Amino acid sequence: MGNKTLHIVNGDSLAEQMEQLNLPGELIIWRELLCEGPTLKEINQDFFKVRKKFLRKAYDISSENYEERFISEIKRLKAMDDYDSVILWFEFDLFCHINMLAAINLLFAKKKEVPISLVCSKKLPGEKEFKPLSNLSLDELKNHYDNRIELNNDDLEVAMLIWELYCSGDPMKLKPQIKTNTNFEYLSSCIRAHIERFPNSVTGINSLERNVLKLIENHEIASENHLLGYALQYQGYYGYSDTQMKRLLKKLSIFYENKDDRILLSEKGKQVLNGEKNFYRDLKNDEYFGGARMYDFLYESESHKLLKL
Repeated sequence: MGNKTLHIVNGDSLAEQMEQLNLPGELIIWRELLCEGPTLKEINQDFFKVRKKFLRKAYDISSENYEERFISEIKRLKAMDDYDSVILWFEFDLFCHINMLAAINLLFAKKKEVPISLVCSKKLPGEKEFKPLSNLSLDELKNHYDNRIELNNDDLEVAMLIWELYCSGDPMKLKPQIKTNTNFEYLSSCIRAHIERFPNSVTGINSLERNVLKLIENHEIASENHLLGYALQYQGYYGYSDTQMKRLLKKLSIFYENKDDRILLSEKGKQVLNGEKNFYRDLKNDEYFGGARMYDFLYESESHKLLKL
């Protein structure tokens, strides 16, 4: 690869596909899941320390693994100055968009003004259906590259603002950004999905957790692996990996049971879906989304507002 264009790609799978296109430029692979756990605005040693602690506790990811797979790439990025354009390769979902916002913030911290464009999932003219980038053929991926989205200064300023607000302790300030018009086609939907991750004021479960329990209610599910497949397929804008979703299912295990080779709602599962009981106290933990503690806020579904406890 040459040294004029910098490609920042979310994850190894997409990077492998993108490399097959033999595009000129340098490649950085972004391997993080910043949509979960605590974050700091500046990606520095304090940031790494916070992330290492969370990833060790939540996913048993060692410091050595994190150093090798993420920090080494960030160090490469910080050391680079010989590029004159940047292309971001990120999917439409919350998982990827939070990572993308962090990458943009890091680029601007380098104080190097270069054109930045985005290759993102979308249905282009001539394509039969919407598919994530990782599911595209090489010809389709090249088409997305050729039709990449040029980001202007307003787009980038909004991205940096949203990253700053995500890392702050007040997610309520994010809600007005849903109405901000940018060239990030899915950013508003991702912000909305994020806000709905806080526990519902009536039931104590969030939108994604409720969606998983509704899958159990509405489908014949034979096993936890079967449930995992459904949860991954029908998660909407979240983009959680199988590892993340397994952790979520473990948290929700009080709401379902395996009976006669069938996953069924438990009595608590029926109560929470019917809004008969609030399980906030049963589920409360110290989990963070960015700078905000998950259980310090409640989502009010009727008004679509967050309430601080």
